[in-house]
Amino acid sequence: MTTSTYTVAGMTCAHCVNAVRQELGALAGVTDVAVDLATGRVEVTSAAPLDPAEVRAAVDEAGYALAE
Repeated sequence: MTTSTYTVAGMTCAHCVNAVRQELGALAGVTDVAVDLATGRVEVTSAAPLDPAEVRAAVDEAGYALAE
């Protein structure tokens, strides 16, 4: 298991959190997604390291962006 931490920009409410959690949770191998709305931090636990491009695409699909 591996845990990766990302910062997602633009989340402002519980709906935002759920959208990001749903998209990231759908990635292959993801077992848990924890989102902290106040800080924008997202911790993703997965069976193997995730492809950064897939993570970025999932966050984009949810309507948000990874902070640089």
